[in-house]
Amino acid sequence: MHTALLAPRPLDALELPADLDGRDGVNRAHGRMQIAAANDLEAIRAWLARIADSKATFETYRKEAERLLLWAIVQLGKPLSSLTHEDLLAYQQFLADPQPAARWVAGGGRKHARDDPRWRPFYGPLSATSQRQAMVILNALFSWLVSAGYLAGNPLSLSRQRARRAAPRITRYLERELWDEVKAYVDSLPLETARQREHHGRTRWLLTLLYLGGLRISEVGTNTMGDFFVRRDSSGVERWWLDVLGKGERRRLVPATAEMMTELTRYRRARELSALPAPHETTPLVLPIGKSVKPLTRTALHTIVKGIFAGAAQRLREMGGTVGSADAEHAQARAARLESASAHWLRHSAGSHMADGDVDLRLVRDNLGHASLSTTSLYLHSDDDVRHRETDEKHRIKW
Repeated sequence: MHTALLAPRPLDALELPADLDGRDGVNRAHGRMQIAAANDLEAIRAWLARIADSKATFETYRKEAERLLLWAIVQLGKPLSSLTHEDLLAYQQFLADPQPAARWVAGGGRKHARDDPRWRPFYGPLSATSQRQAMVILNALFSWLVSAGYLAGNPLSLSRQRARRAAPRITRYLERELWDEVKAYVDSLPLETARQREHHGRTRWLLTLLYLGGLRISEVGTNTMGDFFVRRDSSGVERWWLDVLGKGERRRLVPATAEMMTELTRYRRARELSALPAPHETTPLVLPIGKSVKPLTRTALHTIVKGIFAGAAQRLREMGGTVGSADAEHAQARAARLESASAHWLRHSAGSHMADGDVDLRLVRDNLGHASLSTTSLYLHSDDDVRHRETDEKHRIKW
């Protein structure tokens, strides 16, 4: 361990001594470089600069590059540009249990600001899925540094390549029966006080957006009510749409069905807003409780949804029947499934329920903003008005 770096520091505040900054890394290329980077920190920053306009992606990529760089210099005492294939194998094992925890893991798994002295790169051990994601991102980093002429080779390219398998069926979604339990729980929320009524209305509207719109949680936080607009179709019928700026800065039009517009009007009136949004209105899609009109963070929205699932799970257990009975065991299993669910399950649920309801898969693709169904589906295009009509008729929330 390098004595000058006893505690990891964030990438943006890191200063490295010459023997650890990678200027003499054993994996450095000696030909013509395509980037103006004299050391590992500058090379990583050049890699990150490509995605600086995508906040979520930037933060994810920075986190993985930062963790590896800090591990290399603090734990191994060597620069990133000297890491070997064997080092990377050891790093993957480290991700499963970052030790010593006092050095690497934030106390209590809490997330501290990057300028807080209590900041640490980890909040606990990484799951197998998170480990794989980390290594995929790092493989992309090394490949790019090789292409840029900064590194001579990619130490991760020697890893065993698994055979490409068919994509598994989506399993992280709520069956209709379980989805009905979530709605029943929301309907059971207390309405005695003004705050309880506001909480109930927000909960109902948030689930409507996530399920009827198939929105990602990040899209709920970054889009506004001014993104709703109305236009007439070819037969003169007015149809509402939600213009969503989504993943990868791609835009898509989500059908704002009659049910969704009813729920929007209900939510807005409860918040003492006009029934329908004005063009370019900056009101967030979902508002905090109280008078604030600031958009909720992705973390706050996740917390709300997890709380809904936890409440629905507890309600299931309480209604499950006699302890030890078959009914109680069934309720326990369903409650456990609800507790493991996240906001993204509602997006998967929307897609699965639309497909089960015989909505054309091309329309499901366009509603959710997927790139394609398969290679051949790139040549297929669904008419917007047909998509709106089918979604309105066949994809219902039925509060």
